[in-house]
Amino acid sequence: MPSTSSTAVLETLPVREPSGLRALPRNADAEIALVGALLANNKQYERVSEFLRPEYFSDPTLGRIYEACARLIERGQIADPVTLKNWFEQASGPDANPLDRQFLGRLSVSVPLTGGALDYAKEIHDCYLRRELVALGEEMGESAYDFSQDKAATAQIEEAERRLFGLAERGTIEGGFKDFRAALTQSITLAETAFKRDRPLVGVPTGFKDLDEMLGGLHKSDLIIVAGRPSMGKTAFATNIAYHAAAGRMETNRAGVTTRRRETVGFFSLEMSSEQLATRILADQAQVRSDAIRRGAITEHDFERIFQSCQMLQECPLFIDDTPALSVSALRTRARRLKRQHGLDLIVIDYLQLLQGSPQSRNENRVQEVSEITRGLKALAKELEVPVIALSQLSRAVEQREDKRPQLADLRESGSIEQDADVVMFLYREEYYLEREDKDQKSHEKDDSYARRMDRLNKTKNKAEVMIAKQRHGPIGTVKLHFDGNFTRFSDLAESDHLPAGH
Repeated sequence: MPSTSSTAVLETLPVREPSGLRALPRNADAEIALVGALLANNKQYERVSEFLRPEYFSDPTLGRIYEACARLIERGQIADPVTLKNWFEQASGPDANPLDRQFLGRLSVSVPLTGGALDYAKEIHDCYLRRELVALGEEMGESAYDFSQDKAATAQIEEAERRLFGLAERGTIEGGFKDFRAALTQSITLAETAFKRDRPLVGVPTGFKDLDEMLGGLHKSDLIIVAGRPSMGKTAFATNIAYHAAAGRMETNRAGVTTRRRETVGFFSLEMSSEQLATRILADQAQVRSDAIRRGAITEHDFERIFQSCQMLQECPLFIDDTPALSVSALRTRARRLKRQHGLDLIVIDYLQLLQGSPQSRNENRVQEVSEITRGLKALAKELEVPVIALSQLSRAVEQREDKRPQLADLRESGSIEQDADVVMFLYREEYYLEREDKDQKSHEKDDSYARRMDRLNKTKNKAEVMIAKQRHGPIGTVKLHFDGNFTRFSDLAESDHLPAGH
């Protein structure tokens, strides 16, 4: 901490009277010590400049001195009592300051050890955040009392959360470049974890063996787009992945102890209600049709299976938010809150086109808005260090082609979806299109052509293709899965065929 001479310096500075009964958080000694450390050794500025701002000082005079030091140092000049005295003498208007060279000289010798600049800066930063918290609390309290505002209480809560997390972002000190050796260490750790597993799986498992082998699981900080035309089973596919992750898997540690590893999943369902989503998962696990559950058309044996499945599902850390027309900023706020309260390993969004961007992007055009949404989701994945699965619609151009397998160009409304995504997967069920055709032999259709069509329909029965069209970390290709429409369930095939990309 600063020497006793700093007390004398402090006595020469104006002290603001605190409002209310309690003084606002501040550490005048740390502010004096920090400025003194900079004047004594300008190189200390590099250690604090990334996160410390002039407005963080409780005393405006010291804040102006710090700002002047910053401007001089960033120009490549020396910041000391002599140069600062000239700086303030030449300043006019609000920057003018009556400080003399003797006062600045006392500041420069008020710190016996200049190496403590970083600690002083952290203390100043912490006090600033506390003052902002106090101000935010007072402002939110006054707003809650004011009924003249045309704003509901829930909207005020949303605003408070937005501002609170904005303050949390300003509170982040760590960041910047990472030493390559540290990055290599993390890479080796991931490789070691994969090597010790039965399968090369590092990320969150999808629950599908062949898909996990191609992806290596769902990786942290990745944005995964799952796209398809209506009725391809996007929601069912995402729900299956969410359940598999939350239900967990058995893992054995080095001591030979086996435990169940569960992943905490946040599912944002903008199209279906939480009850509908829960019914789908329950129907899948109980092997009872979801429409029969909704209508109550079940047997006593069915009800027993449903009850047993419900008890098992209650242990899953799966959280559902079914708020419609959610904005990206609101989604980010809720995801942060979930991670803070319960942890978070995977985010699923059903679906991307139902999200809203900022008011500015909505005033431009839909392409700009979707671009902003995908950038926001990718930033969210990196910030929270979790994989984000976002379902997406495809354009109707698919229906106009003879081969209706999707392509990257079919992603609806914005090429930024492909650009921002780390993985793009398409769901395709040929059975759906074949069943829409007349099953009877057409008058002009030859026998062998009709036989081939029926044979193709039989071969594609209950089959689905997951086409990995883009993957930053691995190969592209296609994995076949079994699809049961009765229970809206995807599962592994006994013998999955891996197809080359585009087939």
